[in-house]
Amino acid sequence: MPAVEDVKRIAEIEFVDIVKVTSQTDYKLRIFLINNSFIDVYLSQRLPDKFGFHWECKNEKGTFYRYDNFPDKNWQKIETFPYHFHNGSQDSVEASPFPLSPIEGFRAFMEFIRNKLKYQD
Repeated sequence: MPAVEDVKRIAEIEFVDIVKVTSQTDYKLRIFLINNSFIDVYLSQRLPDKFGFHWECKNEKGTFYRYDNFPDKNWQKIETFPYHFHNGSQDSVEASPFPLSPIEGFRAFMEFIRNKLKYQD
């Protein structure tokens, strides 16, 4: 499992155009974006190789996007289970469109957000 510092570095260097500031607490990273929304990054300390990337969209009340691999039994029929993507809400779940490795998955998730932010302007 990558360290939080690795993910933080990627956010601050590779996505400097959309990242305003980051805040780290142990295994959790919060990334504040230029539109005042935020991303929470969870790297599990108890469950090996489990992660979650959650983008809370403040401009769209109740809308969020989350890519994670926590084995929620509700999503067992998803072809990439346990990897899955919440596309806008808790119940709108689909197969992961992102790479399955935490680092490459994080980069792809951040690219997804960058593209969404471009079209919000």
